[in-house]
Amino acid sequence: METLATIWFVLIIVLWMGYLFLDGFDLGVGMLMPLFSRDERQKRVLLNSIGPVWDGNEVWLVTAAGATFAAFPHWYASLFSALYVPLTLCLLALIFRAVAIEYRGKGHTPAWRSFWTWAMALGSLGIAFFVGALLAITSTGLPLNEYGDMVGGAFAWIGWPALLGGLGGVGFALVHGLLYLGLKTEGPMRAKARRWALRAMLPASVPFLIWFWLAGLTRFWLLAVVAVSVVFLTASVRAVRAGAEKRAFTFHVIYLVTGLSAVFAAVYPVILPSTLNPAHSLTVTSASSSEYTLGVMFVVTVIFLPIIIGYQIFSYRMFLGRLRETHIPEAHRLPVAIRS
Repeated sequence: METLATIWFVLIIVLWMGYLFLDGFDLGVGMLMPLFSRDERQKRVLLNSIGPVWDGNEVWLVTAAGATFAAFPHWYASLFSALYVPLTLCLLALIFRAVAIEYRGKGHTPAWRSFWTWAMALGSLGIAFFVGALLAITSTGLPLNEYGDMVGGAFAWIGWPALLGGLGGVGFALVHGLLYLGLKTEGPMRAKARRWALRAMLPASVPFLIWFWLAGLTRFWLLAVVAVSVVFLTASVRAVRAGAEKRAFTFHVIYLVTGLSAVFAAVYPVILPSTLNPAHSLTVTSASSSEYTLGVMFVVTVIFLPIIIGYQIFSYRMFLGRLRETHIPEAHRLPVAIRS
């Protein structure tokens, strides 16, 4: 039982890492939409860079939440009910971002484009903030009583862990988006993404680095894992400076993976600490489903997860080329007869 529960705890953390890795650059590009350029064609380059992949990347978020519900129903119940307010705001941000991506090109007035551009930016920022806050709260804990219910009202989750994780999520996504633009664009936009990434990487990484370091203090050997994370962040900065965008993007992902690995290794076997009484904390065994449920889920995952990963690799390879402004045609209106 404990072995299967541990495997599922690791798999769920991997799913959250996958979401931050894949949808992180989408969110970063979304936040950059109103800031990176005032030129409409360049904004369309940004939008087209994530157009083929953004909705597929969100599958990882749905899968992570669904796996948490199925494998650890008590964890899901305590965490999601306690964070009802921020998760509702996160859902609204997800809706606004998705609608903005689809609707921005449906109108041709500056006011229409500006509204949906900012909707996409603020929606992306909200998603990055609340997902980062959720992960930080999961590792630091909530005021849970013996029944797994949060004590202190709907806003008891607000505190420095939520702020630290939220700012870290925003900073990571912003830099990840710039590194992705360095991979996907050509010409002046590529050079601009590189300049902005160099300026933003270290300041934007501070909240996550503090979170990783605090987790590492709980067990001495985890400080070595955090040190590896810092080494890869430094290597990513050096790769950006050298113009090696692919290495920079890869190293930035490894920085995230090693840092989050240290965080959740630090709390294991606890999966949601109680700040009121350690005896009320949820563990991988106390919060998990039955062994039969975990076993069936594991078999299904072994079959279908490689298919999903293979499909995503295929879709990324299909759209591997770089974009530049000359690839974007002039915006045009459809004749009234066709529109009606």
